Parts: sequence; C-alpha cells; structure tokens
Amino acid sequence: MRVVIQDDYNKMCKWAADYIAARINNHKEDRPFILGLPTGSSPIGVYQELVRMNKAGEVSFANVVTFNMDEYLGLPREHDQSYWYFMHYYFFDHLVDMKPENINILNGMTDDPEAECARYEEKIASYGGIDLFMGGIGVDGHIAFNEPFTSLNSRTGVRNLTTDTRIVNSRFFDNDMDKVPAQALSVGIGTVTDSKEVLILINGHNKARALAKTVEGGVSQRWTCSALQMHNNAIIACDEEACGELTVDTYKYFLDIEKNERL
Repeated sequence: MRVVIQDDYNKMCKWAADYIAARINNHKEDRPFILGLPTGSSPIGVYQELVRMNKAGEVSFANVVTFNMDEYLGLPREHDQSYWYFMHYYFFDHLVDMKPENINILNGMTDDPEAECARYEEKIASYGGIDLFMGGIGVDGHIAFNEPFTSLNSRTGVRNLTTDTRIVNSRFFDNDMDKVPAQALSVGIGTVTDSKEVLILINGHNKARALAKTVEGGVSQRWTCSALQMHNNAIIACDEEACGELTVDTYKYFLDIEKNERL
C-alpha cells in the first residue's frame, strides 16, 4: 500500500488528478481505459482538476469507460440528489470528449434491483475489469455503500443504509432523515478490490480514525476500508488533517518512502 500525504485538500486533489490522467495517457491497450468513480465531497476537487486538464488538452476521455460506485434506490436520475445528477453536474457535462454511451451508473429506478446489480457486474467483466477505481471512505471506513460488517468479498448488490449514514446524508435532503432513501445499489468491496489499481481519497480531521484503521488496523469487516491492505496496488491519497491518528512512525515512514516517488 502507498500512502501519499499532501499538505492540504487542494494538493491532494491535484496529485490524484495527475495520477489518473497519467494512467489514462499511458494506456496503450486496444480496449478502453476503464475507470471507477465515486460521488461525495472528497472527489469534487479531483473532478474539477480533471475537467481543467481535459479542456486544456492534457488528457482525453474519448477512450475512457466509467463505472460509478453506487446510486440511491428509488431516486430518479433527474432528482438533484441522485448520483447520476451529481456526476453530470460536477464532471461529465464539463468534459469535451466524454461519450455518453461510455458512462455507466446503476439504475436507481429499476424494477428488478438484483438483476440490475448482476447486469452491472457482467458489464464490468465484459470490459476485462476496472483498471483504476477511485473512491472515498466514510467516517466509519465504509467504501461506496458497503457499511461496516459488509463482506469483504461482496459484489454489486442492494444495500440497507444505517441510521448513521442516513443522518449524515440528511444534510442533502433538507436535514430530514426520512427523505433519505433507506436502500442503495452499490458495488461490493470485492468489486472494488478486483480492480487493477485502487485510489482512495481521505481528507479532513473527521476521517483521521478511518485512515488509521485503513493503514494500521487489522483486516476486518468492521472497517471495510481495511480490505485495501490485501490489494497489491492500493494507494491512499490524503491530506495532513487526516493523519492525526496515525502513529508517528507510520506517518514518518510514508513521508520518507514517498519523497522520491513519481506518479
């Protein structure tokens, strides 16, 4: 595992965007580059930088296929809190060469959620898997909507959202938890860790415990983020504020080992 510590949120996002752009630009295979994407506050700065790079001609998305992590069950895509809406508002609508047919987001209005999830897994497999999956984590270490105690081998499926998650997300729903959907469709932990590379963004003091559990804790369903310890190409991009609960030796180790690393 790599842990790349940046001074602040903006530098973290710049590093992550540069890394993703480099992977896309260096992709020489005949098939498209397959990119997994999250929603939430953490990736917004990364999306803004990738849009800037795209408009400046520094990276092209013409040969990129995307798969998003999750979607609320029961929200139409036009709803301003759907993740379809989020991705188009913050990212897809601003790219100059992203092909709409290459955008994949779970259908929250499906009549058959289980079939929709199976179809999603099959489509990912049809491309040969995901090359790079970017994600964030919650304060309890969850990735996508894989709440604590979700199997670390889980695949895309229906997830019941905890009260804590719905309370946290209620800030987007007029601070009314009852307006937050009780279920979501989400890729599994196994879906993410099957990717060739995983890049997780962790920023802010409120994520400090989650970062420590991701890097220093034991592998456990209690902290689904800990599954990244078992991935050969997992990268954590974080800011200084998120490092508050790392031991001093761990913090110094990653600063030292990364000082001469390139993207």
